[in-house]
Amino acid sequence: MKFIKKITQTSLVLLSIVALPAFAQYTPTPAYKGKIGKTLAETQQSWPEKKKAPQGAPNIVWILLDDVGFGASSTFGGLIETPNLDTLANNGLRYVNSHTTAICAPTRTALLTGRNHHSAHMGLFPENAIGTPGYDSNIPFEKGFVAEILRENGYNTYALGKWHITPVADLTPAGPFNRWPTGRGFDHFYGYPYRGSSDQYHSQIWEDTRRLYQDNEGKHFTTLLADKAIAYIGEQKSVDPNKPFFLYFATGAGHAPHQVDKKWSDQYKGKFDKGWDKYKEEVLAKQIKAGIVPKNTVLPARNPGIKQWDSLSVAEKKLYTKFMEVYAGFLSHTDYEIGRIIQQLKNVGQYDNTLIVVSIGDNGASKEGTFVGFVNSYDPAWTDEQRLQQNIKDQELIGTELAKANYPLGWAAACNAPFRQWKTDANTEGGTRNPLIISYPQKIKDKGGIRTQYSHVIDILPTTIELAGVELPKTINGIKQDSLEGVSLGYSINDPKAASRHRVQYYEVLGTRSIYKDGWKAGVLHKRGEDFSKDVWELYNLNDDFNERFNLADKNPKKLKELQDLFDSEAAKYNIYPLKDGTGSIPTVGPSQYDGREQVILYPGLTTIVELAAPKLVNRSFAITADVNIPAKGAEGVLFSTGGLSSGISFFIQNGKPVFVYNTGVERYTIASTQFVAPGKAQIKFDFNFTKAEPSGSGIGTLYINDVKVGEGKVDRTIPSIYAHEGLNLGFDDLTPVADTYKAPFAFTGKLNKIILDLK
Repeated sequence: MKFIKKITQTSLVLLSIVALPAFAQYTPTPAYKGKIGKTLAETQQSWPEKKKAPQGAPNIVWILLDDVGFGASSTFGGLIETPNLDTLANNGLRYVNSHTTAICAPTRTALLTGRNHHSAHMGLFPENAIGTPGYDSNIPFEKGFVAEILRENGYNTYALGKWHITPVADLTPAGPFNRWPTGRGFDHFYGYPYRGSSDQYHSQIWEDTRRLYQDNEGKHFTTLLADKAIAYIGEQKSVDPNKPFFLYFATGAGHAPHQVDKKWSDQYKGKFDKGWDKYKEEVLAKQIKAGIVPKNTVLPARNPGIKQWDSLSVAEKKLYTKFMEVYAGFLSHTDYEIGRIIQQLKNVGQYDNTLIVVSIGDNGASKEGTFVGFVNSYDPAWTDEQRLQQNIKDQELIGTELAKANYPLGWAAACNAPFRQWKTDANTEGGTRNPLIISYPQKIKDKGGIRTQYSHVIDILPTTIELAGVELPKTINGIKQDSLEGVSLGYSINDPKAASRHRVQYYEVLGTRSIYKDGWKAGVLHKRGEDFSKDVWELYNLNDDFNERFNLADKNPKKLKELQDLFDSEAAKYNIYPLKDGTGSIPTVGPSQYDGREQVILYPGLTTIVELAAPKLVNRSFAITADVNIPAKGAEGVLFSTGGLSSGISFFIQNGKPVFVYNTGVERYTIASTQFVAPGKAQIKFDFNFTKAEPSGSGIGTLYINDVKVGEGKVDRTIPSIYAHEGLNLGFDDLTPVADTYKAPFAFTGKLNKIILDLK
């Protein structure tokens, strides 16, 4: 089933604006080195020198997967086949003691800057920003991105896929664009600059700073990313084969929604029937045999709330197995697309001289799927049992474009084997330990070697700088640069027994926090809404207790106090305080261009505003007025939309009558006019009177044509947060439709003069 055709209506011609880089590298004009004569014959010409990379400098490819736990991929003992990652690791090095921040945007910030995420102002997400240095999401220009550093050293630079580190207020067609990818050193960007996830079959794709108005043409989003990466490489080597490039390939996989073609998920039919308990046992045995974990490693107790597989009903087992088959196919498909990029490197003769770094995950396996998983967005008031029964009914949708599936927590725990807990739990190895691969065929001699040195995602940038043999500029675009905070792993490349040089590292996400020093680790799992001062700390000796099974806090209070004091000093150094857990007066979406405005006027020519940055229409009353001209033959189509199939609102004309649809993702509320819109100039208005109710809001919607009431209806349940992934649009509803009575894009066939949003 396809929801969108390419938008070709003349009324939308402005949407085809060519995407251009938004920010260039500026350097002072060098002194002229030639000699000026009165005639050209008497003149000695001289051209400004372009910065060139060192002779033989490698191409660099960074690959970052999303929501993949330590025990998922076959490369690190998991039961999900990733043959291309296996090959990279078998010809390079496996780092088994590497860490991320436990959540996505902070990990991406730390990776790209080589600085701790709070130090770089990304304590959480851009949409959760507050006005303090650790959390305002404005990554300082003093903390240069890897792309800026490499471009200063003569590289071409490309970013593909998930970004999610631009401030919300900057995510509009008006910018500013200096914190978009092309503003932070990338020559080109292809992907999505906002949010943490994307529909894999109906993707809102941006190139550089402009949205591409096209559908996926039946292709999976990861395939589109690989296609573009291959094109970038081919283009760059065709034009300047001696110039190296940097490619940052950040997939949306395996973040929910888990979507992949059946040919991939069908490969795993029956392979997870033994369940998550046996999965962990088999993975641990493989990890021990391969030397990935210590020989004496024992699985920890089940995470709280996880049921024993054998205690589940037949229906539950069937459902949960389906979830895992799709996730496994999703990850294997991602590996296949990575393989296509590697093959392109070989096709252009660049594989041996390419440094490839792969972080298998930006945090531990996701805990967002709840104990029973979810196929789609169901009523948040439902119990686990209600959601389970609906999942069972809807299970054939898992993996398709009609589902937003995420697997249940039992599989998340299994995919983190042999560690406990999961994503966002910054106090545990299950939240923060992610496998790392470094491949550099021309330089790495210990093919297939395993490295146990402690490392963190901030170490990848300095490692890259050292192995590439490039310089760390003192200034970028005239701005003096702060020191890197990571430690290069270069010392470990040829010395598997070298002592770890990264000796201290803090972690913090939503108040859950920990501190590591020389194999000792203290941490606390903060419970949302509770007093931070009453959090109970735990203590582990990772030198003897690899996967945190034995809490030593009571036995060694002196060491615990030492580490707690160290956390406080690191907090002061890196802007960790104030702690926040998402409760209280903190906004659910960070500052935007529209905050405090009682009225917003939108005109044709506006390109998509991503939903994070758009005027907020949730948990409030609002009115939408469309100023239109209706031709004599009539008109139909969408006037205003935001969101899509999984939730959103749409205001449109169909069969000559105005209609408003509120789609919660569970049900659609339709309010339709009883009267037609006459030809000529008209003002069509929808007024929504919001009434606060628990657990969600409700309201009365009223339709008007030229101030005459023509329809009314009730919306029994509203959604409390932003709509889907599809942004705000004028004159059409593309990707997936909010309403089920039209097909996307259902572009308006009359003349839309403007939309007025009243937000009083």
